Amino acid sequence: MNLRIRRLAVVLIVLYAILFAQLNFIQVGKKSTLDADARNTRQTVRDFNDPRGDIRTSDGVVIATSVRNEPGSEFDWQRTYPEGDLYSAITGYFTFGYGATQIEKVQNDVLAGRTIEQQIKGFRSLFNGRDTTGTVETTIDADIQQAAKAALGNREGSVVVIEPATGAVKAMWSWPSYDTNLVAVQDNELADDVLNYLGEIPGKPLLANAYQERYMPGSTFKVITTAAALDDDLITKESTWADENEFLPPQTIDPIQNYRNKICGGDLPEVFRRSCNTPFARTAIELGPEKMVAAAERFGIGQEIPFDLPRSASSQFGDVDYFKQNLPLLGIGGFGQGNTQMVPLHIAMVAASIAHGGVMMKPFVVGATYDHDGGVLQRTAPTVWKTPMTPSTASLLTELMVGVVNEGTAACCMSLANGVQAAAKTGTAQLNATGEPERSHAWILAFAPAEAPKYAIVVMLKGTTAEISEGTGGTLAGPVAKKVLDIALAQ
Repeated sequence: MNLRIRRLAVVLIVLYAILFAQLNFIQVGKKSTLDADARNTRQTVRDFNDPRGDIRTSDGVVIATSVRNEPGSEFDWQRTYPEGDLYSAITGYFTFGYGATQIEKVQNDVLAGRTIEQQIKGFRSLFNGRDTTGTVETTIDADIQQAAKAALGNREGSVVVIEPATGAVKAMWSWPSYDTNLVAVQDNELADDVLNYLGEIPGKPLLANAYQERYMPGSTFKVITTAAALDDDLITKESTWADENEFLPPQTIDPIQNYRNKICGGDLPEVFRRSCNTPFARTAIELGPEKMVAAAERFGIGQEIPFDLPRSASSQFGDVDYFKQNLPLLGIGGFGQGNTQMVPLHIAMVAASIAHGGVMMKPFVVGATYDHDGGVLQRTAPTVWKTPMTPSTASLLTELMVGVVNEGTAACCMSLANGVQAAAKTGTAQLNATGEPERSHAWILAFAPAEAPKYAIVVMLKGTTAEISEGTGGTLAGPVAKKVLDIALAQ
């Protein structure tokens, strides 16, 4: 009898061990697979039925929050976005059927109260039901963000404002945008209809165009070519170029022309403030493919921008082997045409690096996270990403950009309030081929005050209308930058 009992006990222990192993295999080993299975909605229901913490601006404006639903609703809580479309590229959305984007995605654990630190601090909540959600504080300034939206208006494009010394993003706005409340609904069919509609209309409103898209930068790229040539000692402030309206590079019979075929030349300050094309095409070709590509890489071009929001795009220039066979395109790339593509956020970082003495900081939009009691979970520390130029080159570029504001292509529109001196470089990226209707992007990069920079800005207007295509970076993007910087510097 005892032998039978012992055998039965052994069998039960073995079965228990098998059951324990299988449960652990399913719950731990297969967790990722089960979480990703579209048929498994339990975690989604749990997440959507729980409260989430607030997302707010640096000056305390709540831009995402959870509100309790009326009794009888399918879910206890509803995620809402009090400012509508103003922060959609920053907060993203949190939905039942379509997941989360932007901060709602990357800071999900903090907002839901599921970080290890929050769970340890909130251990007693297992028994008393106490809220353990956290708060995300962004670096965005609500007044500057609103100014960017108002100044851009209903024109396709982007505005980004950065602190040069830290990399903190103070404003990031693109139009067209969308109201996140229309997506974060409990009706999956309605959310699907909204997302399909937004995915089909021009302008790609579901993308955060300011950092998830890239565009031909036009003459704003001349700051990179100038920095490369100055650091290589190929040119100096005293270098001069002959007056000409076109330049015939090697390997082609098709000349490179100045904007609207104007005659242009002179010393470096002159060709920079007038934004001549031929001097910068000549400079890029004289530097050669190796040095131009290396300079672009020092600015982070070709690499994904190390931003703390998901799916950031990378700017593009070209590789050495390609340019060796296509020297005319190297010249064209030297003034931001051809295959050169830049992300608006990245151009703002270029401006900020000039303002910061040649040091480029990593951009970030999450300033700090907090537990439910207000204790700091994590605070973002400013971090250097690149050092693309020497301090002396950054200083001379600042001088050249001041010349653009005072006597050059931005003189029309960049006189800031209270006599604050700005530094800027305009760009008009010509998208049409010769003989086709004119179509251009209008750009400006700038920072102010020039002598002690507090903010760097980029404004890009897409060449989707005749008004924009027939204008220039100075006349169209310049007034937008001025309005935003005036608001920012008045605080």
